[in-house]
Amino acid sequence: MLAPMLFVRPGELRQAEWTEFDLEAAEWRRVVSKTQKSGVSQHIVPLPRQALAILRELQQYSSDSKYVFPCARSKERPMSNSAVLTAFRRMGITGEEMTGHGWRDTARTILDEVLRFPVDIIEQSLAHVVKDPLGRAYNRTTHIEARREMMQTWADYLDELRASPNPDIKALREKYKFRG
Repeated sequence: MLAPMLFVRPGELRQAEWTEFDLEAAEWRRVVSKTQKSGVSQHIVPLPRQALAILRELQQYSSDSKYVFPCARSKERPMSNSAVLTAFRRMGITGEEMTGHGWRDTARTILDEVLRFPVDIIEQSLAHVVKDPLGRAYNRTTHIEARREMMQTWADYLDELRASPNPDIKALREKYKFRG
């Protein structure tokens, strides 16, 4: 449920540690590995209400581990990638239909084309690097408030899709219009 809602990289979610979350501030602050090509050293993921509820429920099951999603065999390790793929298969989702990384593509497309959020805010939420070298050197913006609004809008939108298999996209687009 968190993968489509937060659209972070699958490994980031699997390896998430409880110490990275501030549920009171509704933020997930991750230190990004220096080996990643994103060019981002810290990534802040604003947490919508729905994610906070899920994380609070998960605390009942994994708060005795440093990982939000510990391995079934050892709470000292995070859940494996194969566990995620196995869960997909049990739900009847084939590799041709969706991958763990596919939520990022889906969110990127719908946030832009349907909900019409500014691309730079979407890209920043995906922890993508600014393409322009000068922009990388001088851009210190986080757009955190606009990203908070976008993440809550996205979670609400997903709830509506779950409730209605054939939603009125035009009405949803108007309802969830970016106000930034």
